[in-house]
Amino acid sequence: MDIVMLRDYCLSKNNAEESCPFGPDTIVFKVNGKIFAICSLTNDIGVNLKCDPGRAEELREEWPEVIIPGYHMNKKHWNTVGWSVPSALMCELIDHSYDLVSGDGIKRRVTKV
Repeated sequence: MDIVMLRDYCLSKNNAEESCPFGPDTIVFKVNGKIFAICSLTNDIGVNLKCDPGRAEELREEWPEVIIPGYHMNKKHWNTVGWSVPSALMCELIDHSYDLVSGDGIKRRVTKV
């Protein structure tokens, strides 16, 4: 996945918005005023995505070369995901981040009970 595909996918989410609150070099995707993805336009490190803490650690162990603790973020709740992860996994992780931030994941868990 590249930055254009990431942007298109993030903006396809319900009520997702794009902004550059940290300057023109960093693109931010929000839902309900909360960030679910952050990506630098000047470095090639990847995208920061929110993640459940337990799952974040599992992903870092499984993909140590491309999923690391969130760069300039709370390391417990954010991962930096490199561009070389498979697109299906990137989409899954974007979905997870969006669900955590939007509250959709909480609604789904409650509904399943």
